[in-house]
Amino acid sequence: MTLTDTGTADPYPTRMSGDPELLDRYEPTVWTTGMAGPIDPATLAAHDSRGYSIHHDLLSAPEVAAFRDELDRLPSTMEGDRRVIVEDGQVRTIFQVHRVSPLVAELVRDPRVLDRARQILGSEVYVHQSRATYLPAFEGRGNYWHSDFETWHAEDGMPAPRAVSMSVALTDHHPFNGGLMMMPGSHRTFVPCSGGTPPEHYRTPLRDHEIGLPSTAHLTSLASAYGIEQYTAHAGAAVMFDANLMHGSGNNITPFPKANIFLVFNSVENTLRAPTRPVFVADRDFTPLHR
Repeated sequence: MTLTDTGTADPYPTRMSGDPELLDRYEPTVWTTGMAGPIDPATLAAHDSRGYSIHHDLLSAPEVAAFRDELDRLPSTMEGDRRVIVEDGQVRTIFQVHRVSPLVAELVRDPRVLDRARQILGSEVYVHQSRATYLPAFEGRGNYWHSDFETWHAEDGMPAPRAVSMSVALTDHHPFNGGLMMMPGSHRTFVPCSGGTPPEHYRTPLRDHEIGLPSTAHLTSLASAYGIEQYTAHAGAAVMFDANLMHGSGNNITPFPKANIFLVFNSVENTLRAPTRPVFVADRDFTPLHR
C-alpha cells in the first residue's frame, strides 16, 4: 500500500482483502507545539489519554435557541441539494453547513471553538467537514461503530489522524435517545477494514455499510481493552474527540429528538492527498481559519 501522490509506504493501510491486523498509531493526540488555548491542563491531559473531552456550557441558552432555529430553517431552503441526506423520508444530514449558514460560519471562527481545535492540533486549522445532524424522535437510527479517520484516510486521502471533531449539542443528550458511545483510549489503535469503496459511499447510511466498518473480532478486542463510555450532556455542551477514536450511537425510539452541529478541524500540515469524495464532504480549501 502506498500514499497515492508520494509513493511512500502507507503506515495505515486499509480497505484490503482478508482479515487485516490492528496497527499502532504513530502520531500524538495533543500536539504540544506551543499553541495556546482555553482548554485547561487537566482537560487537555484527559483528552490526550482518553481521546475525547467534554466542554460544558460552550453555548449559552439564547445561542442554542438561535442555532436550533437555523437548523429548522435550512432543510426548506435546500430541497434537491446534494448536500442534504434524507433517510426514511426525513432529513438526517446537511453537509457543508458552515458554507450555507452564516451562523455556523461564525461558529467555526468563534474563539471558543477555533482556539480549542488549534490548541489540540498544535497548528492552524481548516474545516475538513461540517454538517448539521438530525436524529428524529421514535425512529432515529444510530450509527455503527467506526473510526472517522479510517474513512478520511481511505476515501479522502488524509495522511494522518491529526484532526479533531467537535459535536455541539443543540438538544439534551440523554443515555436513552441515541447517545454517542466511545471507547476511551481506542484512538491509539488503528483498525484497518476490509473491502473496496463503492461510488457515492458517503450517501449510504452507516448502519447499511458492508465495508469501511471494523470486524466484530476487532471491536470485541477494543471493547475488552478499553471499555465503553457514553456521552450525555445538556444542550450547549460540546464533545471533542480524536479522528481515530472508535465510536458509534444507538437508535432513538424516545419522544426526544437530537440535533447537533458537527465540525471537523484538520491541521493545515495534514492536508488531503487525492481525495475521491465530493468537496462538500471533504473540503479542498485548506486556508487557515481566522477570527
